[in-house]
Amino acid sequence: MDAPDRRDGSVDPAHEPADHAVERVEPALESCVRELERHVARGGWDGPLRLFALVRTARAVTRDPSLRDQLPRDLLASADADATHLTSVEQEDLPEADTLEGLLAGIAWPGPVDGAAICVERIVVPPEAEQGLPADPAEATAALLAHPAREDVRMVAAVLRDGGSCCALRTRRHDDDLAVATGADLVPGLVTALRMTLDDSEAGVTGS
Repeated sequence: MDAPDRRDGSVDPAHEPADHAVERVEPALESCVRELERHVARGGWDGPLRLFALVRTARAVTRDPSLRDQLPRDLLASADADATHLTSVEQEDLPEADTLEGLLAGIAWPGPVDGAAICVERIVVPPEAEQGLPADPAEATAALLAHPAREDVRMVAAVLRDGGSCCALRTRRHDDDLAVATGADLVPGLVTALRMTLDDSEAGVTGS
């Protein structure tokens, strides 16, 4: 799990102020994000960054009918009942990058991909925790990690080519499926960075 780094002036997506205006989230996207978050949660905390391609299931089956013999029956039934149903495909062997922003800047998705989702863990501390930190970055990070008010947060953000977005937040302190918060723009910095991966002009490495 990454610790917040304020020493270099960067902004962690988890700490960027959110616009509190209510924005409607597409039901299929929210369902997909909740399913993704629960899937990752079953693996426990302190996990790696995970990236997913999102595709409209019905559209994918229309393009490739052989998928009907490969996909689970319940998933196909959901797609037959709802043309907006989304299937997530986890991406393996991600390119190396020093930062999350650097990783996403090097990702672009092919046309058949309808959206993308990412799951990351972060440590959140109150602003006052940064007062009087040691000058040494390693010591400062250790101090933040030891702060009694630190909060471990798992964030899932997803975006669609048509502009829709959805985020899910779970804290380690309230590690329960019923305590997961969702909203269109809960992590705006992460949504913005992820949305750029759907713009071919902004990236150079193609996801699959």
